[in-house]
Amino acid sequence: MHSRTRTRRAGGGLAALVLLVPLGLAGCSGGDKGPGPDPAGEGKGAAKAPPAAHAAEVRAEREKLSPEDRALVDAQEWCAINTTERLGSMGPPLKVVVNDQPVFICCKGCRKKALADPDKTLATAADLKAEAKAEKDKK
Repeated sequence: MHSRTRTRRAGGGLAALVLLVPLGLAGCSGGDKGPGPDPAGEGKGAAKAPPAAHAAEVRAEREKLSPEDRALVDAQEWCAINTTERLGSMGPPLKVVVNDQPVFICCKGCRKKALADPDKTLATAADLKAEAKAEKDKK
């Protein structure tokens, strides 16, 4: 009788694992998680600074885009929906056209939200472009 209990428990653990693994592999949840932690206390942009190795991976993904799209991505820098996700960190950035304007998102999961509230998406993209320009102007 004890062996049946152990088998049932092991099977339950396996079932939980099978259910949780796809969630971990799914990637972006498609939601704005808000600004990330700011341990240095230097403001919103400081929390977004990627490590050098990550920057190389992002650059490689962006190089898969046309030069025109790459320039637009460089100007926006962050996903218009999940603003803590750097464009190119989850594969090549995806372009969606919102009210005849190109906007970039990090993954397919953000597409529906980008199109559901076009005014918010465009406002967020404009804010991200302004922040990215201010950061570049500092340098």
